Amino acid sequence: MALRSTLHALRSAFVFGIVASAAHAQDGIVAGTLHVVDRPGEATHDLGDAVVWLEAPRRVAFPASSSAALASGTIVMRGREFIPHVRVVRAGGSVAFPNDDPYSHNVFSNTTFGGFDLGLYRSGTSRSAPFERPGVYPIYCNIHHRMVSFVVAVPTPWATTPDDAGHFALRDVPPGTYVLHAWHERTGEVHQGIEVRADAPVAVQLTLDARAYIAAPHLNKFGLPYTATRADRY
Repeated sequence: MALRSTLHALRSAFVFGIVASAAHAQDGIVAGTLHVVDRPGEATHDLGDAVVWLEAPRRVAFPASSSAALASGTIVMRGREFIPHVRVVRAGGSVAFPNDDPYSHNVFSNTTFGGFDLGLYRSGTSRSAPFERPGVYPIYCNIHHRMVSFVVAVPTPWATTPDDAGHFALRDVPPGTYVLHAWHERTGEVHQGIEVRADAPVAVQLTLDARAYIAAPHLNKFGLPYTATRADRY
């Protein structure tokens, strides 16, 4: 009886593996390179801070294996910086903000579609914020005005950040029609329609124009300019 159960389990696992492999083989790949056009004489150094994602039509079901992908993330506060500068999560996910500095921080975002204020908390502690709606959330510290990061919440499991050379790849994408999005803090967002096929990877070139970008100071959580105080120097 035990032998029969074991053989049945092995047979089921073998069949499941064949089906899973066949389903995986039918998925496509979207790969390419992202370029940022800067002003003449300026070198692009932050391609890794871009985000690329696919917007799926309603008829395409997300793979079961992707249910937990990008569900949560972490941005560490260290040396008066947010690390990493950009974090991608699925809409409905959350991001933790552990404080690794020897002083307190106050993480907040003032977006109209999902702002939050985590309050002041000390070194060695962590607090989290939810990101329920898709969008770009600028993240600041109410004490240290130079601390800036971004959480990009996407309504899809197919999202990534390019490498330092701008190369990216989105894998396990079912065949169909999609909208490919790309965002960078110095350019905003661009998008284009693509067709994903199972028999050949989709190769794309994305160009973002940063020549009009001008860095501007942000306001504190009360909507007021930061003041030069002792608190901003510790």
